[in-house]
Amino acid sequence: MFGLEALDLARIQFAFTISFHILFPAITIGLASYLAVLEGLWLKTRNDTYRDLYHFWSKIFAVNFGMGVVSGLVMAYQFGTNWSRFSDFAGAVTGPLLTYEVLTAFFLEAGFLGVMLFGWNKVGRGLHFFSTVMVAIGTLISTFWILASNSWMQTPQGFEIVNGQVIPTDWLAIIFNPSFPYRLMHMATAAFVATAFFVGSSAAWHLLRGRDNPAIRTMLSMAMWMALIVAPIQAVIGDFHGLNTLKHQPAKIAAIEGHWENHGDEATPLILFGWPDMKEERTKFAVEIPYLGSLILTHSLDKQVPALKEFPPEDRPNSTIVFWSFRIMVGLGFLMIFTGLWSLWLRKRDSLYTSRPFLHLALWMGPSGLIAILAGWFTTEIGRQPWVVYGLMRTADASSNHSFMQMSITLIMFVVVYFALFGAGLGYMMRLVRKGPKISEGSETPDGGPGKKRTPARPLSAADDPAEGEHEDITRLTKEI
Repeated sequence: MFGLEALDLARIQFAFTISFHILFPAITIGLASYLAVLEGLWLKTRNDTYRDLYHFWSKIFAVNFGMGVVSGLVMAYQFGTNWSRFSDFAGAVTGPLLTYEVLTAFFLEAGFLGVMLFGWNKVGRGLHFFSTVMVAIGTLISTFWILASNSWMQTPQGFEIVNGQVIPTDWLAIIFNPSFPYRLMHMATAAFVATAFFVGSSAAWHLLRGRDNPAIRTMLSMAMWMALIVAPIQAVIGDFHGLNTLKHQPAKIAAIEGHWENHGDEATPLILFGWPDMKEERTKFAVEIPYLGSLILTHSLDKQVPALKEFPPEDRPNSTIVFWSFRIMVGLGFLMIFTGLWSLWLRKRDSLYTSRPFLHLALWMGPSGLIAILAGWFTTEIGRQPWVVYGLMRTADASSNHSFMQMSITLIMFVVVYFALFGAGLGYMMRLVRKGPKISEGSETPDGGPGKKRTPARPLSAADDPAEGEHEDITRLTKEI
């Protein structure tokens, strides 16, 4: 079918499941820190707006966290089912790293998540805030271990190979491998940016529909400050990450640039657009800017960037895919920076919350961070090919010995189940977003702090009135998760 083999279906299945999964941890990382900031601001100022936003976003966080856990379990099983030869080869490294994530991050999150979500009226303010902070730290620790494992696959070190298996010799070298610091910062920052635009889009949606109140304005304001500050920082981190990739994975950079060959001593141009053709070994319809490729990638005007033809054909990544996935990521990054700058200009003119063109842009930018994350992961993972562990084990040698029929059936099952289960979860989460935060009204609203009486924050409930039938929806969704 379409010229695909069992190996291709195994790769598609892993790409499909991890693409679904990465969306949830990205928002979880950002929302956990956002909740910690909101509760901290409420404790400091006693401004009810921060408290109301905390309860609103904690519900969305709970649904997102649950879907992230469920989708993450599938990833671990696939290492044994579809990629058993990889697990046999590199399991002595990747296995402990994933175990460390469970023993540190997951246990930390699980230990304090219940207090964070259900302890608002049952524990003191300090303990509740501490629990929220611990959950936020847990998400970042989880990011640390996952990126350590994946980065080792990109730039392996601290090991020796004995009887065809990787044996760790230096765990510090394994964890802090050459690409790890850049990839960790790049992913964590991407999660914050993606969450900022998710929050900002939610606020814009309500403002465009005439729901203008302090909570909605605070959502948009905090989101745009984050975009203004963090999006340019992400661009700088990306530049350092690119320099590191050029040093350790030059073939990936050549594929990203669609750069096939150098001519004499000429500096490398930057190809803005074009169509890399893997068969003809050239980039068709190329729109180039002279010298700019050398300037960006080597920070000079005379050094050349390695070209794809310098590598054997069997060692070249698929330039057609990574060329465009990288440009999608970068293009969205520039659009994020533009949105942040526009928000600053409008803020100074006191029209941030009333400019409909800007609000429409903020609304449509809602999924931009998540799309950029997906594009970035496609770039880094497809750009690593044909290696599953760079320079050590090829992807073709890592898969299990499954038939084409077996992989076809499981892939179809994954697609059906994922769209049904997580589609329902995402739909439910969007209902929460559309409902918006419940706003306190003057002195009639109780204080609402820990130990105080107020409407409970039901993390999996989208309704304020049980008569609306939401409890049945909660029960059904909880069982599905």
